[in-house]
Amino acid sequence: MNSVNRKKIVIIGAGLTGLTLAFYLKKQGKEVLIIEKSAKPGGVIQTVKDDEFVYEKGPNTGVVGNPEVAELFEDLEGLCTLEPADPSAKRRLIWKNGKWRAIPSGLFSAVTTPLFSFGDKFRILGEPFRKKGTNPDENLADFVKRRLGVSFLNYAVDPFISGVYAGDANYLVPRFALPKLYALEQDYGSFIKGSMQKTKERKNNARLQKTTREVFSAKGGLKNLIAALTEKVGNENILLNAKNTVVSKTDNGFEINTEIGGETRTIQTEKVITTAGGYELGTLLPFLSVEEKAPFEELKYASVVQAIVGYRNWKGINLKAFGGLVPTIEQRNILGALFTSSFFTGRAPKKGALISVFLGGTKRPDIFEMEDEEIEDIISREFRQMMGVPIFRPDLFEIFRYKYAIPQYELSSGKRFETISLIQQKYPGLVLAGNIRDGISMADRIKQAQTIAEELN
Repeated sequence: MNSVNRKKIVIIGAGLTGLTLAFYLKKQGKEVLIIEKSAKPGGVIQTVKDDEFVYEKGPNTGVVGNPEVAELFEDLEGLCTLEPADPSAKRRLIWKNGKWRAIPSGLFSAVTTPLFSFGDKFRILGEPFRKKGTNPDENLADFVKRRLGVSFLNYAVDPFISGVYAGDANYLVPRFALPKLYALEQDYGSFIKGSMQKTKERKNNARLQKTTREVFSAKGGLKNLIAALTEKVGNENILLNAKNTVVSKTDNGFEINTEIGGETRTIQTEKVITTAGGYELGTLLPFLSVEEKAPFEELKYASVVQAIVGYRNWKGINLKAFGGLVPTIEQRNILGALFTSSFFTGRAPKKGALISVFLGGTKRPDIFEMEDEEIEDIISREFRQMMGVPIFRPDLFEIFRYKYAIPQYELSSGKRFETISLIQQKYPGLVLAGNIRDGISMADRIKQAQTIAEELN
């Protein structure tokens, strides 16, 4: 049996990008339909309540890195509430020589920290006067060494990149992976001078003042943000459990065929916005040429393992911090850990702890293929040595695997972005969105959705 419907706009994917985009299009009075392959909306954002523990299976936190994040929560007022992290989250830890060390937060700690060499501490004084780079394809490792020194790369940027991209600074390219940092050097000649100027700009712009850079979640978990967006979009405008979805080009727009409960549904539409990963686009959009598909098929992803570790009565190290990151040079088996219950409320029993541990990434793809028992054994060893736990016996332990966790914005990204632009010009009404462009963070996804909604207005 086949049913045919007509919709003005169809979005493929009910993750954060798709739901936010649909929400803003609906606010404009647009007719919109979302097609989602999973049984519920939210994509990788899924909050779980297990007895007294509340944890995230996907992203744990976001950062209010642009005003669009604050504005989304303002627009959803009454349905969900932004929860900024406790001030303790400003304390970030780095593992060095068998100890957790706090990242400097002021002049005195910057001078006395054992994380960076004396030469590099002195070198930072000259950062505002250093010439800006001339190679737009310079990798992040060379970029940081040139401006700040090797110890800053090893004990600040490398672990940061492990935490954000689960990637390798030797391959990520700043103008693609960290465009705001790249722009500080290119536009202002210096990280320090650029940061000071940006601070002045925020003070003089009411909208930019919303960019607090605070770590955030939603009260009760990120599922409440998804639930609020879903309610605003309307369940009747979201098709779940959609399998074998294929988009075809027609004379008047696009035709989408998808299978739901054994029934084939056909939707004819003027506009299609995909939020799918690069690895899915070839099948989803079969009318693309081999050359057009190539940049997406070549897109490299970090495979990540997340383990949720919960204790009803924590007796390990002091967890009053955002978490700890592990530099590659330290040769440990985890990327880092978030001390979630320390900075968000209601995530663990009062005397307990909830910790998210991350493993794998582009440097250790072998971990993704390990059995659960092997992964648990790794975490057990690391906890005993790094977290002050003599015996690894948590009250909650869950493992989640993400094969296509984080796209890597390496040198090939330029070709991908160019191809996206050319495809959209060639097929008017088709928009390729999601984390294949415009960044990988929650803030990036929200901003992209709002921008596309404005462009379609």
